[in-house]
Amino acid sequence: MRLGIALLAAMRLTAHMVSISTGEIKVDGARARYEIRMPLYEVSHMTDPAKALMEAVRFKTGGAEGKRLEGGCRKVEAESAWICESVYEFSAPVDSLEATSALHQVTVPNHVHMLRAVREGFTDQAVLDISFPTAQIRFRPPGLAEKIGQQTSAGALRAAGGAAQWLFVLALVLAARSRSELLKLTGMFLLGEAIACVVLPMTAWQPAPRFVEAAAALTIAYLAVEVLLLPGAGQRWLVVAVLGVFHGLYFALFVQSSGFSEGWVLLGVAAAEIVLIAAVAAVLSRIARVVPAVVPARVAPALLMVVGLGWFFARIAS
Repeated sequence: MRLGIALLAAMRLTAHMVSISTGEIKVDGARARYEIRMPLYEVSHMTDPAKALMEAVRFKTGGAEGKRLEGGCRKVEAESAWICESVYEFSAPVDSLEATSALHQVTVPNHVHMLRAVREGFTDQAVLDISFPTAQIRFRPPGLAEKIGQQTSAGALRAAGGAAQWLFVLALVLAARSRSELLKLTGMFLLGEAIACVVLPMTAWQPAPRFVEAAAALTIAYLAVEVLLLPGAGQRWLVVAVLGVFHGLYFALFVQSSGFSEGWVLLGVAAAEIVLIAAVAAVLSRIARVVPAVVPARVAPALLMVVGLGWFFARIAS
């Protein structure tokens, strides 16, 4: 239990739940033009954003790295983004491309770079992050099995790769007063996320990443407060479904940025979250056998409340 508390207390309140950039590279023979769009808040800590962004993504073909001939960056306030463009030359006409991203090193560890590549009318795309910093781009439509594997794994990695997801899963397990209620809460949470992914594209609303992150932090605090102050509250499943909608906004933004199918992404999200919930429930069950059940039931929600509120106010203030 002490280890779990120490890990929670050590989590950075400044970590981003939503950290996504987009890029496009257009290949013409042995040359290519690359453009990256990075949200302004991702570069606020950088002393030289242009240099960091232009050096963070590299391209190879045939094992040889492309030479950057020219490039530059500009700050576009209207889009709240830094936009950088570079022109590369390769030693031979590009048939396939290897892209490597270090953006997770210069921004935050859970940063995701959505890369689209175009060559002679053929397109391909890649998701680059800390788990898969390198990708092969072959400029051909992916097969069905490849498409399903890529998109479900991307959803699973997004679901299991952030502090907000882990903290909410812990709060969810603590909120369940029985195994049957845990199953109900899990189902309603997944339903809330799915609703957000399906409904958001039908609206004109485009939530800002900072709003999504602040809302997710507040869901952790809210559920922790309910566990502490309203242990016998009814219809908790309805509360969890509504909170799931806010978490689903993150996956909706990811689907929109990647162009993936929400169905396959949500399948990966659901699989990962079910595994996480089962694992956390098993760990807490073992802890309860060693220490009085009231200890984790009181200490963990209180800690989650503090972390959630601190994270929320940090995002609002910034």
